[in-house]
Amino acid sequence: MKGLVIVLALFLCVFGKETFEGHQVLRITPISEVQINLLKELSKQDHLLLDFWTEPIHDSLAVDVRVPFHSLQAVRAFLGYHEIHYEIMIHDLQDLMDEEQREMMKSRASQPRTTDGYDYASYHTFSEITSFMDMLVQEKPNFVSKLVIGKSYEGRPLNVLKFSTGANRPGIWIDTGIHAREWVTPASGTWFAKKIVSDYGHDTVLTAILDKFDIFLEIVTNPDGFHFTHTSNRMWRKTRKPNDGSICVGVDANRNWDAGFSGAGSSNNPCSETYRGPSAHSEPEVKAIVDFVKSHGNLKAFVSIHSYSQMLLYPYGYTRTPCKDQAELDELAKKAVTDLKSLYGTNYKYGSIINVIYQASGGTIDWTYNQGIKYSYTFELRDTGRYGFMLPANQIIPTAEETWLALMAIMEHTKNNPY
Repeated sequence: MKGLVIVLALFLCVFGKETFEGHQVLRITPISEVQINLLKELSKQDHLLLDFWTEPIHDSLAVDVRVPFHSLQAVRAFLGYHEIHYEIMIHDLQDLMDEEQREMMKSRASQPRTTDGYDYASYHTFSEITSFMDMLVQEKPNFVSKLVIGKSYEGRPLNVLKFSTGANRPGIWIDTGIHAREWVTPASGTWFAKKIVSDYGHDTVLTAILDKFDIFLEIVTNPDGFHFTHTSNRMWRKTRKPNDGSICVGVDANRNWDAGFSGAGSSNNPCSETYRGPSAHSEPEVKAIVDFVKSHGNLKAFVSIHSYSQMLLYPYGYTRTPCKDQAELDELAKKAVTDLKSLYGTNYKYGSIINVIYQASGGTIDWTYNQGIKYSYTFELRDTGRYGFMLPANQIIPTAEETWLALMAIMEHTKNNPY
């Protein structure tokens, strides 16, 4: 495995962007614990270079896996021999990537001079999103400011937009893009930023929220990984800091928090997509948020936005012990997903992380909840697997619009229920 990874790394250095021609995404439907265990064994076959988009945890959840072209025959034979059902969700991943790039090139044909001219229905690079943020601050300097809360491992600024109408306000935090390949989340975050500016003073509910609270929005939480998805590997998930003693790079920034750190649902293998890192808060991208939360001292809601699966989740992920506010968080989640569904009929599951998905230790919102931020939630945006991480750009605005309704429900409840 190590030799193969070195060869791939050298290939990318020489030839540039990794291609995924012939890669397929299979949806596997296990029906028993035996089949789950077989899939776990399959995931350990390093030579196959499988990328599990959803993990084999229990037989009530489908398993989505990206299979490289050279491994398709072996994987199909394995599934057929063990009579494990599967279907092809994506026939050729590179086709979707090529279409995505064509759409982005169209968007770049003319550079926007204002945020009104920004193409919210297209995916954008880190530099383009940074330019958008700067334009927004320039247009609304008395309402929007840009905070730099730290730097990534590769030296990129960790930018946070602050929307504020007064001093010494409690805060609401929203972050997107902590996992690099989940492009729909920073795309939605950009739309949220413009929505806040456009609706303040016109939408009575949002205006009332911002007359009492500041909103902090980190649109690209993992800028190194996000940049890497644009330049080298569209399927990259983790951060980009090298790991001591390993040729594998990066940490899963949603397993790096000091909340059940190193427990089940995270990996100690630096080559794993869920590698937790050498210690809690070891990643500068995570440590910057930790320091901000502690220095602010008065955040009342914290929302971390991911994709995909269409879920709204609250603590805990690392333990089956219910959080003390579970009844209230569950009722609010129900309201939020109901509001979300009202726009386009999109169905979301909701509940605690460990009950709705699986045990996941070292997660963001478990840590924030344990810091006293009651309204801590994680979204998993569209879709449920037809496109997965390759959600077409024409779904960005509908995704952002419906998610905004759920965010508004959470923010309004936070305003109306101080603690």
